[in-house]
Amino acid sequence: MKAIIPVAGAGTKLRPHTYTQPKALIPIAGKTVLSIIVDQLRSAGINDFVFVVGYLGDKIQDYVKETFEGINASFVLQGEREGLGHAVMLTKEIVGDDEVMIVLGDTICEYDVKELLQSSASLLGIKKVDDPRSFGVAEVDEEGIITKVVEKPQIPKSNMALVGIYKIKESKMLFECLEANYREGVKNRDEYSLTDALECMITKGTRFQSFKVLNWFDCGNKESLLESNSTLLKKFGTSISPDHRFENVIVVEPVSIGKNCEIKNSIIGPNVAVGDNTTINYSIIKESIIGSYADLFDIVLEESLIGSDTEVKGETRSLNIGDNTEIDLG
Repeated sequence: MKAIIPVAGAGTKLRPHTYTQPKALIPIAGKTVLSIIVDQLRSAGINDFVFVVGYLGDKIQDYVKETFEGINASFVLQGEREGLGHAVMLTKEIVGDDEVMIVLGDTICEYDVKELLQSSASLLGIKKVDDPRSFGVAEVDEEGIITKVVEKPQIPKSNMALVGIYKIKESKMLFECLEANYREGVKNRDEYSLTDALECMITKGTRFQSFKVLNWFDCGNKESLLESNSTLLKKFGTSISPDHRFENVIVVEPVSIGKNCEIKNSIIGPNVAVGDNTTINYSIIKESIIGSYADLFDIVLEESLIGSDTEVKGETRSLNIGDNTEIDLG
């Protein structure tokens, strides 16, 4: 079993942070989106990974090599972002005829990965949503079999969204459908869609069983990222590196505080994640994500996303500040 993780997207909805960091490496609950995904799959026994990289791909490669010792990692470059279907198609030579798990690099879900891998069926993850028009949509019969999939339909016939987790036994047919769509120019919103390839497989007789994920954490924009950060901190619990320097600090759990942080005369939490080597003084921080090597002084922050190597001073604000920034609100 190989895992394909597409991480070539630009993450435009999370700018300015994704100008300097790939979306998959955005911090959340003391981890990164990518580390949560890879750890889930590794814990279930998967050790062969294919990462489809593009935008800031060198940072993905460096992070994987430094963080995940012992995995068999391959990297495929998607030079032109032509959609998820195109990204998966590029992995054909590495995957061959092996079974594959495809997990989108910005998709954090709670589900039983081991149970999924032990199943003899091809499986697609789904979850009921209020407005499915922004997702791939699955039509499901009474037995849980997926009868049709459509990418971002204007008039959905189902409210079951594809969450971005696909276990596919018939990888040979998958690549045949991907290549056929590519040759014939079958696009959706000017991109080659993985959903269209899955529909091609269904029409050729592939039987996809649906499975429902317990939770689906959206990391697509500032507001949803902060909400997911809060939920995951509650799930993971408080984590404070023993390598820290606190003086006159009140911690309101849950929080995640990285290595070598110096915090004085401040209140931190609840639902705050702080990166490594960050300095905070005379401040109140809650419901926020603070990057590494940040310097915060005399400020009250709520529902804020602060990048790494950032200096912020003075006043009460809700901020969304990218990396390598200095702001004085005084």
